[in-house]
Amino acid sequence: MADPAKRVGLFVTCLVDLIRPSVGFAAVKLLEKAGCTVAVPRQTCCGQPAFNSGDRASARAIAEQVIEAFAPYDYVVAPSGSCAGMLKIHYPELFHGDPNWRPRADAFAAKTFELTAFLVDVLGVSRVDVTLEASATYHDACSGLRELGVRVQPRRLLGSVRGLVLKEMRDADVCCGFGGTFCVKYPDISNAIVGKKAANVAATGADLLIAGDLGCLMNMAGKLQRDGKTVEVRHVAEVLAGMMTEPAIGAPTHGEEPTPS
Repeated sequence: MADPAKRVGLFVTCLVDLIRPSVGFAAVKLLEKAGCTVAVPRQTCCGQPAFNSGDRASARAIAEQVIEAFAPYDYVVAPSGSCAGMLKIHYPELFHGDPNWRPRADAFAAKTFELTAFLVDVLGVSRVDVTLEASATYHDACSGLRELGVRVQPRRLLGSVRGLVLKEMRDADVCCGFGGTFCVKYPDISNAIVGKKAANVAATGADLLIAGDLGCLMNMAGKLQRDGKTVEVRHVAEVLAGMMTEPAIGAPTHGEEPTPS
């Protein structure tokens, strides 16, 4: 377990902050239970939209703010492979050739982790004390899998949830079509991609769809809902922390009607 003296700075992410704060609370619960002292410093976007759009100046300005804000912490943890990938892989690229900022960006990247990878690979957590009688399938979000190698870690922890049966879907590692700004720029292509993903999810017969990136989850939840599927969509942190009281991602709330196809 982690040395209690080690301080973790939680990078909440924009979507979690604005759309699904329960994911942030679940992440804090998991980290604290693993022996960490968790703080949430003042923060903003990771800069990924600007970076992916070619606006390196804005992305760098954001990166400087984030590196400064998280300087006091031993680790930086994000409940998102996409944001963690930006922080860990692309921040150093932004400061290439800068003798002052590149070392700081490298040091920041070295202490940055996606949530489940941090729990398993750094803290040595192998199980959680949670019971959930259900079946689930897991989607491997692109950035977490390809940039950070996050695949085994969430499955290992989910495999320890009492009563939860994991059902692997076909092409679990194929993109869901979200891709940040991709789904805005190319909506027809995005919809075709998520249509295949939704079909693969439904084919498993699983009760739950789980992933580690909220953007992917919202995209898939929307398509499943439009297709009339009743699969419950959850962030992996919510499941592992046993925090399932909030409505599922994409579920209608406060008397809302489902979005029509």
